[in-house]
Amino acid sequence: MKVPTVGESISEVTLVKWIRKDGDYVERDEVVCELESEKATFELNAEEAGALITVAKEGDTLKIGDVACKIDTSVARPAGKAAPVAAASAAQPTAAPQPQQTPVTSIPNDIKTTPVAAAVIADKQVDPSSIKGSGAHGKIMKDDVYAALKNPGVAIGQEMFTRQERREKMSNLRKTVSRRLVEAKNTTAMLTTFNEVDMTEIMALRAKYKDVFKKQHEVNLGFMSFFTKACCFALQEFPSVNAYIDGDELVYHDFCDISIAVSAPKGLVVPVIRNAESLDMAGIEKAVLELATKARDNKLTVPEMTGGTFTITNGGVFGSLMSTPIINIPQSAILGMHKIQERPMAINGQVVIRPMMYVALSYDHRIIDGRESVSFLVRVKEMLENPEQLLFGKDPLKALLKL
Repeated sequence: MKVPTVGESISEVTLVKWIRKDGDYVERDEVVCELESEKATFELNAEEAGALITVAKEGDTLKIGDVACKIDTSVARPAGKAAPVAAASAAQPTAAPQPQQTPVTSIPNDIKTTPVAAAVIADKQVDPSSIKGSGAHGKIMKDDVYAALKNPGVAIGQEMFTRQERREKMSNLRKTVSRRLVEAKNTTAMLTTFNEVDMTEIMALRAKYKDVFKKQHEVNLGFMSFFTKACCFALQEFPSVNAYIDGDELVYHDFCDISIAVSAPKGLVVPVIRNAESLDMAGIEKAVLELATKARDNKLTVPEMTGGTFTITNGGVFGSLMSTPIINIPQSAILGMHKIQERPMAINGQVVIRPMMYVALSYDHRIIDGRESVSFLVRVKEMLENPEQLLFGKDPLKALLKL
């Protein structure tokens, strides 16, 4: 079995781990190993039933077409192991039972976590079994992970005051992220403009409609759909923010393919919501949930992470109060969301406490002027502080949520 072609620009992959061990009997289409390219992680399925003979080792870098393993089809099926049902295999060729396979997040199946909590657990290398979940049915929330990290000697499973260090080979994904970030800094005239958003109206709206919204659409009402919707309207009003430079030409887009930065267990990935300007709030929330779940499980495909026209990143879920996000080239701008924090604000001559969020827009000054960048961010701020501006109708809020 050779390494298959996974993309036009991809010439090599890394063998991350063997799902089945050398000598194991595998069925046709059963997952035998996990491979990682510079853009995504994918699985290699057995081409025939037989005994697995591993050729490459975990951590090896393989060229496209290199032999990863062999299957000895002359080996008889072990006694007591039933042959797979043909109809089931035809309907779902990759759904064969895999008792040896463990999730790439190293979180046992009996422990439930949110996508953000899973990403923090993988990043901080926390033992999930040592964390007590506060969510429904014991689900681990991100705040539970942060609380566990306050006692690092127990949560991270290390002794206090050790002087140990370890080396790990950079994954293809991490090397690609590093290269693209440096390229963005070196090839763009990047500047960042800041503003702040009063989240009072959106938080009140979510509190009022979140239950009926979830009941009707079977998905939670989050902040990302509001920000995505506001950005889509602003991008259509300021088309240069939704454009990019191609040689001596400027390429403008009449559509908004919004890239959502997600912290996956193996690094930063940026899946794309296609034609976000044409989706309603529920459609955006479903797309975000689907892409975030795939990112957590390392199931994103290369097409799902290419072709975005504008990026939104949310550092607030990790507690960031303010930052300067780096442009996702070849795009020309990226919006950074941050933590919502109550602060005293002067409203109509009175000091009141309001839930505020700093927002940042990093942009390529070669294509976007200061007037356009500031006006874009102000327009996003205005629509977020007045959600009814996102639509027209007799009952704008219910029309927005399609209730």
